[in-house]
Amino acid sequence: MSSFHRLSGLAAITLGAALSMTAGLAIAGDKVSADQILNALQPKKPLTRGLSAGPQADPAVEAKQIRFVDTLRNRKTRSLSLGEREEIAEIAATKPKIDLEIQFDYNSADISKASMAAAQELGKALSNSGLKGSTFVVAGHTDAIGSEPYNQDLSERRADTIKRFLTEKYGINGADLVTVGYGESKPKNANAPTDPMNRRVQVVNMDTKTAAK
Repeated sequence: MSSFHRLSGLAAITLGAALSMTAGLAIAGDKVSADQILNALQPKKPLTRGLSAGPQADPAVEAKQIRFVDTLRNRKTRSLSLGEREEIAEIAATKPKIDLEIQFDYNSADISKASMAAAQELGKALSNSGLKGSTFVVAGHTDAIGSEPYNQDLSERRADTIKRFLTEKYGINGADLVTVGYGESKPKNANAPTDPMNRRVQVVNMDTKTAAK
């Protein structure tokens, strides 16, 4: 496979996620609003007493998760071990998420002009007082076109780009944004690893409030 085809297949990325443990509905990048993002990332409210709320979260487990997330603050994306990346994914699986389509320039981690509006709506949503103090994971994913090392590096660089945009343009506290790259290892569609839907960055509200909250 030529380098042109390998790189052109990675020229776009999607900010992806779901509203629950199952895959969520993708929202086109030029149509998403800050309100849509805000609603999707809001922590789930507990059911009223007397209603069946199903299995309850174990306070000890939640405390352990909070301590773990705290160790990730201000860490460099490339400093995360494989075990840490997997633990982040396990915790994030049960948290509120949103799908956004974000395009990047060819063979680059720079956000394209066409997708800047979607990135701006994300910044507005995360600036909302209702989400202030929450910890967000920005996880990069690619499709399976290209080598694994290349895809891993690309996913990390693009996640870092989103973090830098949010901190510089919207004043989001960098300690509240945890970036992680998964390369091609966690496709959204495992039956079609080269499908464009696998190129995404997952934004997840980890529900962990900072001490300043």
